[in-house]
Amino acid sequence: MSIIEEALAFEQEKTSFKTTSDRIKASRKAKAMILGVNEIYKENQDPELMELMKRLTVVKQKIEKRLKGRSLAA
Repeated sequence: MSIIEEALAFEQEKTSFKTTSDRIKASRKAKAMILGVNEIYKENQDPELMELMKRLTVVKQKIEKRLKGRSLAA
């Protein structure tokens, strides 16, 4: 399975990670996929790859936001 296919599958997965461990693994996996797609993007300059990286970044940010939790002041 290529990195692009893997990234598309990850994007379609249900993103309800129950444990902190699952969230950490998912965040690291998303980061690795973004970097992998970026290497391909450097060669091709394909705008679709850039859109894929943007969507993966949004998923990664949501996971990390959930990892950090709510601030006590709010």
